[in-house]
Amino acid sequence: MSHVILEACLGEVYAACVDVCPVECIHPGDYKDQKFMIIDPEVCIDCGVCLPECPIGAIVGSVDESPDWAKINAELTPEFKGHPKVAPRPQNEPPHKPMNKLVK
Repeated sequence: MSHVILEACLGEVYAACVDVCPVECIHPGDYKDQKFMIIDPEVCIDCGVCLPECPIGAIVGSVDESPDWAKINAELTPEFKGHPKVAPRPQNEPPHKPMNKLVK
């Protein structure tokens, strides 16, 4: 089973998860006119190193935890896969959206 990036990432894109992923399965793109990241479910090896890297907790460890966002990640994968990596934001930088809170 793959990890899943959730709606909290939409418009945030801290991208620290990209630097730690050993199989390069996390890709950026635009979704609903906002920056977003997805996890390619075909490549993710469920190692879990990305989970603690997201300062707003926008990644879950299983498709069962968010089937709707798992579907979105899978559907966006072909489009996002070819995009260049994005530079990570500082993890202590406040979220852009007031509903998101730093979890670290």
